[in-house]
Amino acid sequence: MKTVSRRRRALLVVENLPVPFNRRVWLEATTLARHGYEVSVICPKSSNATRAFEVLADVHIYRYSMPLEAGSGALGYLVEFSWCFMATAWLSLRVAAFGRGFDVLHACNPPDTFWLLGRFWRLFGVRYIFNHHDLAPEMFAAKFGRQAGFFYRALLWLERQSMATARAVITTNESYKRVAIERDGKKPEDVFIVRSGPALHELPVFPRDKIYFGGKEHLLVYLGEICKQDGVEYMVRAVKLLNEEFGRKDVRCLFVGGGPHQPVVKAYAEEVGIMDFCEFTGRIGDEDLCRILSSATLGIDPDPKNEWSDKSTMNKVIEYMYFGLPVVAFDLHETRVSAGAAGAYAEANSERDMARIIAELLDDPERRARMGELGRQRVREALAWDYSVAPLLAAYDRALSN
Repeated sequence: MKTVSRRRRALLVVENLPVPFNRRVWLEATTLARHGYEVSVICPKSSNATRAFEVLADVHIYRYSMPLEAGSGALGYLVEFSWCFMATAWLSLRVAAFGRGFDVLHACNPPDTFWLLGRFWRLFGVRYIFNHHDLAPEMFAAKFGRQAGFFYRALLWLERQSMATARAVITTNESYKRVAIERDGKKPEDVFIVRSGPALHELPVFPRDKIYFGGKEHLLVYLGEICKQDGVEYMVRAVKLLNEEFGRKDVRCLFVGGGPHQPVVKAYAEEVGIMDFCEFTGRIGDEDLCRILSSATLGIDPDPKNEWSDKSTMNKVIEYMYFGLPVVAFDLHETRVSAGAAGAYAEANSERDMARIIAELLDDPERRARMGELGRQRVREALAWDYSVAPLLAAYDRALSN
């Protein structure tokens, strides 16, 4: 490692999306940079982030190629995570030897394997922060339907190692904080809730534009990477019911986002016959995304109820609220914590009830307006990134304290 400079130095590592497109990690990195840290990030490349190295907003970004992507089984994820770990380990050596160096290694899960790097760099005086994005054991169960067996137990063990290695844990909500304390034995004073809301005024709000409506009166939107556990098939079936059984011929639906499961869901939508009034946009730029969310009628979150989703904060919900969209979702604990009265909650895992609630809201513009304003107010007063800056900085102070 280089001789420690007067400025604190942080290395953030993330596997699921490159920065700056991983909004949470990018907000963390740029916030730290604005508060005097020298910040580096290691992440994968993607089709819209192909440079191996670049500097954005005073953040040094190192990217590695992804020659393979996780398949449908647990073995595919094991191979992908192993590749990412080796690439990240190599680049961390490069940052230490030829880059800015780092006093803090800040690792975001999944996977829960970067604690091994944390223990290695601890030999050189580096402090480890675990950024607990997802409950990996519960996510595994949601994807593969197995809340037992070797892989599930291994993920529990990896989570405990991540927590034990960390000088401070950054987590997204109270449910995750309880897991860190009650399941993994962390002290409450070592766990910091840093929510994932957008920064106020970061995303522009545009006038409503009917260009996205395809001649229909209403626009439904799904936003996010489409993975198996996200339950987007529930939304496909709800839209089919909305059209065929509730007689709503005035609705267009946009599925915004890529992800490994997107082709499967798109094929399913074609199979059930809803593509005449639906579109899968894939990943799009920030301006197009903001224009769509500024124009939509409702934001839909179809995550089904399970042990993972009930405890998780869905970023799409807060982004819908930022743009004043009423939220339709299944009745999940942390979704209610986020959205409150800005949401309308369907019976868990019932696409028919989701379709019913959507139809009711389409016929009630006054209720939609109230819900939209309540959502904007909730973001402004509690959920925006601005309220997460202090706990983020406090987590770093904790990690770097003696």
